[in-house]
Amino acid sequence: MDFWSVAAQASLLIVGFVMLIKGADWFVDGASMIAKKFGIPQIVIGLTIVAFGTSAPEAAISITSAVNNSAGLAIGNVLGSNIMNVLLILGLCAAVTPLAVQKNTLYIEIPFVTVITAALMIMGVVGNQLGWIDGLLLWAMFIIFFAYLIVLSKKDKNAIPALEETPDSDENDEKNGEKKSVEIAKMLGKLAVGIALVILGSQAVVNGAKTIASGLGMSESLIGLTIVAFGTSLPELVTSLSAAKKGEADLAIGNIVGSNIFNILFVLGTSALISPIVFDTNWITGFMLDNIMAIVTMAVLFMCILFTKDKKLRRGGGITMLVLYAGYFAWIVAKDFIYMN
Repeated sequence: MDFWSVAAQASLLIVGFVMLIKGADWFVDGASMIAKKFGIPQIVIGLTIVAFGTSAPEAAISITSAVNNSAGLAIGNVLGSNIMNVLLILGLCAAVTPLAVQKNTLYIEIPFVTVITAALMIMGVVGNQLGWIDGLLLWAMFIIFFAYLIVLSKKDKNAIPALEETPDSDENDEKNGEKKSVEIAKMLGKLAVGIALVILGSQAVVNGAKTIASGLGMSESLIGLTIVAFGTSLPELVTSLSAAKKGEADLAIGNIVGSNIFNILFVLGTSALISPIVFDTNWITGFMLDNIMAIVTMAVLFMCILFTKDKKLRRGGGITMLVLYAGYFAWIVAKDFIYMN
């Protein structure tokens, strides 16, 4: 592949990422505002709406990749994003400011990510693919997780202060109703445009990444674990750093943990239901190693929080995770070079 061809595909990749990020940003803005109007707790918003919105790029790319028979890109994108979300993004957030972690996140949600990552590895190794049965199992676990969130929402709703009524509430009801309708319409418009941008952007990213990978002699798996994973993790990076700076630790941690759960259960579950994700026999070892690394990542996060007196992810833990990610990045590049040559 000549220079101009690579430049053209790289441009396509960048345009796709911009569309993905802007689309996810609008989706998150619209969904978060609507959720807040209905009094949904911050931690639940982080684990559901924000997590789903920031996982939209991964969903679009992995589903598109599965349909196009690009298993390496579909799986690599999800595992790469999950590892990057914790080691790089939470590592950076913790380096900026200590992050307090709720008990349910530490003792339920983080272990749950570990369990479903191990389940994903077993499913892939047993049949060398993720078929529709695997997709159903992943979706069953997703429904269980969603039921848990409903219980969590009801439990935390008591902590939400009631809205104060104004003396002239009766006179203002009609005007307030009209104003709220306009605001909700704008938010729904943002949701629709955001989803459209995510879909179009995913097509551009997948096509550009596949062409660059084949042209430069890189595997789809490496592209998925690095370039595509970084691009699709940008929404999580921006959202979590912003939340950390504002002192909204629940949103920062909830966004990442929730996003990792969505990536495996919703993204890969949906991908497997639409089209079987068939693995290359030579690639199964790499799939296992990447899964193990994703499990180790969650274990490191758990220990970095557990062994602090106040149960916070502090600067020391953040730096540890950043160093670990640097070592992991060097390893996957070296592994791909050896495999491809």
